[in-house]
Amino acid sequence: MDQLTPEHRSWNMSRIRSRNTKPELAVRSLVHRMGYRFRVNRTDLPGKPDIVLPKHRSVIFVHGCFWHRHEDCEYAYMPKTKRSFWKKKFTRNTERDQEVQQQLQDLEWRVLVVWECEIGDLKSLAARIEDFLKA
Repeated sequence: MDQLTPEHRSWNMSRIRSRNTKPELAVRSLVHRMGYRFRVNRTDLPGKPDIVLPKHRSVIFVHGCFWHRHEDCEYAYMPKTKRSFWKKKFTRNTERDQEVQQQLQDLEWRVLVVWECEIGDLKSLAARIEDFLKA
């Protein structure tokens, strides 16, 4: 049973951003400090990638572990109420992620997914991004 009123739950959900999230800003800042220049949320590419590096023909998605179902992550828990709704929503989110990644690969773009929980170790993340862009 939900502890919040429908109005309060709606208000909470309306505050969840799809752009310029803290993890996204942290990755952008890191990539910029690494010396790479990029574009943000290009609408002419499938899925409007969070970070687009045209020179490297690469894109980076910064996924929230909860919304995009990061496997074996503590943040990818299943809500206790309305389980059928959430299961359907999460399934569609992951399907869409796979479709978008395939579309980008078909257009010969390279794709990297950075998970929200990876932001805590910026040194490791920087090495991962560097390896991705140098490959």
